[in-house]
Amino acid sequence: MKDLIDPYADSQTRLGYRRAVLRECEQTVARLAADPHYFARPDRALFQDIRRYFPITAQGQVAWAVHEGVGAAVSFIEAQVEAGVFDGGIARCKATTRKGKACQRTPLPGRDYCPSHQHLERPAAKAVAAA
Repeated sequence: MKDLIDPYADSQTRLGYRRAVLRECEQTVARLAADPHYFARPDRALFQDIRRYFPITAQGQVAWAVHEGVGAAVSFIEAQVEAGVFDGGIARCKATTRKGKACQRTPLPGRDYCPSHQHLERPAAKAVAAA
């Protein structure tokens, strides 16, 4: 994609554009890694952030490259989460919802459950946490 950046800009401007595109790509992947469950359309978000650095004639190619690249990153992260190797770095409540899905809320500090599910905490765990 770097070769598609606005060819009519001077060399300093192109260098700045390359850095900006790289920064946006890195931020998107970092956000995907930090919280993969709450980033609905990462490819669309990234394309919206970087499209201004490319001429209109190249935007179709850029959109395709972003879609493919972000899709590969999403697939990799999902595979890592499924395998239990990676959890996104964010602690999640250990309870399940009424529909049988894992609760997505953040647990209370030093606990395994969120405020909605704190009643599931074992009494022994509460005594240990209080001590």
